[in-house]
Amino acid sequence: MNFTLTSRARTLCIGLLALGLVLAGFGFLNDHTDHHQNFWAALFINAFFFFGISLGALFFFALQNATETSWSVLVRRVYEGIFSYLPVGAITVLVVLAAGSVGLHHVWSWMDPAVTTEGSDKFDEVVVGKMAYFGEYGWFFWLRALVFIGVFLYFAMWFRKQSLALDSESGEALVKRHLMVYRRSALFLVLFAVFSSVIAWDWIMSIDVHWFSTLFGWYVFAGMWVGSMICGVVLVMYLKGKGYLPQVNNSHIHDMGKWVFAVSFLWTYLYFSQFMLYWYSNIPEEVIYFKDRIDNHTWLMWGMFFINFLVPMVLLMSRDAKRNPRFLIGVGSAIFVGHWLDLCQMVLPGALGDHFHAIGLLEIGLFLAFLGLFILTVLNALTKAPLTPVNHPYLEESVHHQI
Repeated sequence: MNFTLTSRARTLCIGLLALGLVLAGFGFLNDHTDHHQNFWAALFINAFFFFGISLGALFFFALQNATETSWSVLVRRVYEGIFSYLPVGAITVLVVLAAGSVGLHHVWSWMDPAVTTEGSDKFDEVVVGKMAYFGEYGWFFWLRALVFIGVFLYFAMWFRKQSLALDSESGEALVKRHLMVYRRSALFLVLFAVFSSVIAWDWIMSIDVHWFSTLFGWYVFAGMWVGSMICGVVLVMYLKGKGYLPQVNNSHIHDMGKWVFAVSFLWTYLYFSQFMLYWYSNIPEEVIYFKDRIDNHTWLMWGMFFINFLVPMVLLMSRDAKRNPRFLIGVGSAIFVGHWLDLCQMVLPGALGDHFHAIGLLEIGLFLAFLGLFILTVLNALTKAPLTPVNHPYLEESVHHQI
């Protein structure tokens, strides 16, 4: 059965986008600090947040293929819909990066030529020492960005093409294509392990250019992954509420809820490990990242941590909680916002420095605008093919999953 995007749903998405832009406009005009820099920082936060969710869905899709998992076959088209946003997300991220490279903003201070020019008031010897990694004029930085995004887009399009092709094949041809997808998924996971960490270093960690963390890539990845799992389970329950995916039962929902719970704890483990090791070492150039956030942005730092840790731990521990659609949507939405706040605390203190005091209408408005665009893109992608794969080798196992 194909999903039909109703005019009401389309209007709501467009309305959410428009409302977000209006709020962002008010926030921009009423910002009396540095609204030019603040706009680009807020734009990057929301561009990367939804790009990361689509990338997390692509990772999970490949993971299910590489492990030949059967239970997720009935919902795999939902994840295809989520990673269909990847081209839009890539474009918006690249726009912000390009604007920084040509001097329209300095969210990444190392992109400012004055920082590496001797005699300049902004000259920074530490950044000069790191320019071999970025390359003169950032050429090596841009080479990595374009290669990584190109690889992600290629695999997203290839996986989608093979998924649709499986619907029209049977017998030996079906098995051959399935094995090809299986092998290519394993290759993607190897590439993703490297690329996802490097983009976290390049695009987020380098905002605080004096600081570094060997755990940071995995920490950012865990946030992307849990966001994609929340989107997946909310979309599945939305579709079931509209009469689609009738073969998806409570066991499938339970498994998706367990993924939200498990990845939330993976994020918590990585966050605590990073924080604890740096705080215990108490080396000034390492601990400054956390000291700035604790001293100047206490509520944001600890608030997002307890949302992303305590909410899933307390409310998603039981079996019944993972099988209750309304409860899952409410808890998932809270964690979803919590990880957006996490990205805000990663970006804004480093990008705005003393000008950042609190999250305002600009950040919230752009979040709502991107959310509307994201939902519209995903729902539109779901209309392009049957929601249930027709001839997948493990379809029957998925249909009879713990009935």
